[in-house]
Amino acid sequence: MRKISLAGPSLGDAEYKAVKKVLDSGYLTEGEVTREFEARVASYVGVGHGIAFTSCTSALEVALRALGVGPGDEVVVPDYTYPATADAVRIVGADPVLVDVNLESYNIDVASARSSLTGSTKCILPVSLFGNPIDPEVYDLASENELSVVEDAACSLGAEIKGRKVGCFADVTCFSFHPRKLITTGEGGMLVTENDDIADKARLYKRFGGRPSGDGFTTEFRHLGVNYKLSDVLSAIGVEQMKKVEDMISERIRMARTYDGLLDGLDWCSVPSSTGKVRHTYQTYCILLGIDGIRDKVIRRLRKEGIELQIGTYALHLQPFFKDAPSRSSLSNSERLFRNSVSLPLHLGLSEGDQRTVVEALVGAVEDES
Repeated sequence: MRKISLAGPSLGDAEYKAVKKVLDSGYLTEGEVTREFEARVASYVGVGHGIAFTSCTSALEVALRALGVGPGDEVVVPDYTYPATADAVRIVGADPVLVDVNLESYNIDVASARSSLTGSTKCILPVSLFGNPIDPEVYDLASENELSVVEDAACSLGAEIKGRKVGCFADVTCFSFHPRKLITTGEGGMLVTENDDIADKARLYKRFGGRPSGDGFTTEFRHLGVNYKLSDVLSAIGVEQMKKVEDMISERIRMARTYDGLLDGLDWCSVPSSTGKVRHTYQTYCILLGIDGIRDKVIRRLRKEGIELQIGTYALHLQPFFKDAPSRSSLSNSERLFRNSVSLPLHLGLSEGDQRTVVEALVGAVEDES
């Protein structure tokens, strides 16, 4: 039985050769290859600074630290997201305030975010989930209330709002390069910003708090810091991945349209949707089942048939670690998505025939379980 996997990286000879070149050089830690990777991402997004990290989570943490977010501060976070988003807030000692999401876009609900603001709110941390840009009103809301925006765009490299890339709207934006993401370095992340001061603080913190002198040697350590550097080995993969990022996005959009057509007319299924003039990059093709209580049964059945499905993501308020996190809005949409959303296979190794097989098996399972 042929397995249809949920996701998979798109790697070729170029990545293997780039890694070998780094290995042969004998210089394996963060260096010139990482600098090239950072420059490529920053240029692609359209901002002045790209700073590589070990993960998107570490990038989010440092972004918050660079903005001075800490104990006593509140950060508005969508409830429907991977726990790493709110983890970063707690790591710096601040409190995540959970708000509901829009049932169509799966992204933070602007009205819920607005109603959650207090005098202690320091920052809004929206998530452009699954490659779908957030509602631009979130940026306006922050500006009106003199708040910073740190965007968790782990899934959204290459996504656009009116022709401009996600990454040039927020004060700081953080991307992930996990193997399930659009491009990969195995593990890794990137902080991008136009703000020179934020970039300087982020670079200091990720390198033990030391500032290199003109000849590259660090002579002074004046700040707290850690080691969040990304090695040239991993960055070499990222450089090659960035050379084909637009081709990969185009292919994912084409496959998403195929799924849209195959699922059209099914009254128990809502497909991913976007608002306004945006480009959704479909890091994940996540649908919402309109029948309560069958999602897990459907996933288990298709996995037995060799088709790997997965839930969308998590409702944080239902997770033990965040059960005491404050919330000032209903979280009903988040909970519904958590219990009834399902992610379908989507990667560049998927054929149209595979997509038809997935949908046929999905329809059969839903009909049998409902």
